[in-house]
Amino acid sequence: MTSLESSCRNSVVDVEVRGGVDLADYAEHLSRTPLRCGVASGTAPDTVALAFAEERTWRYVSALVGLPAPGRLRIEVTAASKDVRAVADQVCRILSLDVDGSGFPMVVAGDPVLARRVRAGPGLRPALFCSPYEAACWAVVCHRLRLTQTDALVRRIAERRGRTLRVGGREVVCFPAPRDLRGLDSSYGLSGVKRRRLEAVAEAALVGELDASRLRELPADEAVERVRELSGIGLSSAELVVGRGAGHPDLFPEAESHLVAALRRYYDTDDAGVLAAAERWRPYRGWASFFFREVPIDEQ
Repeated sequence: MTSLESSCRNSVVDVEVRGGVDLADYAEHLSRTPLRCGVASGTAPDTVALAFAEERTWRYVSALVGLPAPGRLRIEVTAASKDVRAVADQVCRILSLDVDGSGFPMVVAGDPVLARRVRAGPGLRPALFCSPYEAACWAVVCHRLRLTQTDALVRRIAERRGRTLRVGGREVVCFPAPRDLRGLDSSYGLSGVKRRRLEAVAEAALVGELDASRLRELPADEAVERVRELSGIGLSSAELVVGRGAGHPDLFPEAESHLVAALRRYYDTDDAGVLAAAERWRPYRGWASFFFREVPIDEQ
């Protein structure tokens, strides 16, 4: 386990959350995804533990999230004093708590197929990558590999180059900051092409090309095209970076073939029917996609 920088201090930030949230649903979801870097269920009931590199300074930080009262989020941040607000904002984005979710129940009520998925975790919102940079790195590693292979390789990189921090009684592995991703060798199990692309992603992050706030300010399709300018990032990867890295709530990942195929099956329709169904989810198309992709239900 690695300690944080000596300048880090403990601070508490209270945040108003718009729309229903239940951290117990987050904890249940995270317990099913133990390889996710940077985000884990806390050891205390109804808490979430996070450890990541803050995406402006790329200093390693941690946070423990609780919900002491309906609509009120409490974030216990361990970071330099000047970084506390930025860390709290990043925590809210990672857990999709920066979006007004009060309209999502109406979207769900209008779609019985989606409603069946959401019933498995009604207080859950998308749990994202800790930054667009991390999402882009995952996309580079994922190319032509199974998800289980990708998770194992990303975990290896995080354990060897990132940090393992103790947060709320749990050790959380966070993905390395861009400066710590340089110089990967063949022992990581990556091809030379992928290692070079990872370094290019790291450099792009350092100069602000993957800044989440900037990507969120753009229309989703424009943000996707901006990310596609990076080496080795195609359409599907760019959608992942904008939707699951920057947390754009209304990005429907049309290029995510496995998701589209699943939606064809759930709605008993063709591709045009899938797009029509997704239109009904506005302005939460990204959220709805998350429930179909990551929230299992009993298919019987």
